[in-house]
Amino acid sequence: MEGCWSRRGCDEEMMGRCPHNVPGEPCPADCHFAACHRPTHVVCEDFDILLNPQRDYDAAVKQVCRFCEHFLVHGPDIDPTAAGDKKFSGRNRFIL
Repeated sequence: MEGCWSRRGCDEEMMGRCPHNVPGEPCPADCHFAACHRPTHVVCEDFDILLNPQRDYDAAVKQVCRFCEHFLVHGPDIDPTAAGDKKFSGRNRFIL
């Protein structure tokens, strides 16, 4: 089942100027960092959930998903068979 974190939710105007059809290309900033208005979006306040090093943060196409409790609880874990692939574990994502 596809999670909300894997859908972009762009309107027609955004889709007309967005390079998201190219694999690996991020959304433009106004989309990538846009607020989420889905009823499942809740900002996570539990550090044990926020700092889960097993979560596949690359699965979230929008930055806002990476601190959403719904994604952090229900999102995919890093695939252990893809150990050689470069994956963002999120372990140091709060270090400035």
